[in-house]
Amino acid sequence: MTLTEHLEELRDTLIKVVAILGLSFFVCYGYGEYIAEVLLQPLRSALATDESGKELGKIVYLGLLDKVISQLQVAFWSSIIVSSPLWFFQVWKFVKPGLHEHEIKAVRPFIGVGFIFFLLGVSFGYFLVFPLTFETLMSFGVSEVEATISLKDYLVLASKVLVFLGIVFQLPNLLLILGFMGLVTKYSLRNMRRYVYVGFAVLSAMMTPPDPYTMLALWFPLVALFEIGIIAVAAIVHPYLARQHK
Repeated sequence: MTLTEHLEELRDTLIKVVAILGLSFFVCYGYGEYIAEVLLQPLRSALATDESGKELGKIVYLGLLDKVISQLQVAFWSSIIVSSPLWFFQVWKFVKPGLHEHEIKAVRPFIGVGFIFFLLGVSFGYFLVFPLTFETLMSFGVSEVEATISLKDYLVLASKVLVFLGIVFQLPNLLLILGFMGLVTKYSLRNMRRYVYVGFAVLSAMMTPPDPYTMLALWFPLVALFEIGIIAVAAIVHPYLARQHK
């Protein structure tokens, strides 16, 4: 394919992805109230009454349009998660022509694996990162104060974090695909390990409250994902490519 044909293919793929997200957006907007309640549950639990029966805080909206804007934002980010199998498939269709036949056969199974990892990342954020972070924030600093959380700010942040973690959990899958394409090897990944660890530490510090426990709760899974990727490249990619080049 010529450069123009590649650009046309990219344009068509982007149009399809946008159409998928647009349709998913309207569906998610119709269920926005229920999705918002699900997102609010970890925060509500953290703000529940303490041992003395005193409420630790409340969720409020500060502007007339905050509820509307919140639901629009939640619908947008939720549409990315809900429609992920469809736009994953469109991305795969775009990448597929650039691969050799043996690479296509090797990479194809990991499209489904990528979706599973995406859901694992979302679940990790919702069931582990959120409760741990909120409980830490509620107990951090001075006591005897009541938290007043903005509905819009929380829902937007929570939605973005879940999508971000879903993407981050693609790391082992990404390393496998790059390995099959010959762009990384187990040796190159091992050599960059120390730099990746430092990068993960910086990212974890930016994404979590200023305490080491919550930061490590995010840093360890990121490191584990990277190590899983190295093991997968060594155990799957190298033997496969060795057989193909015999």
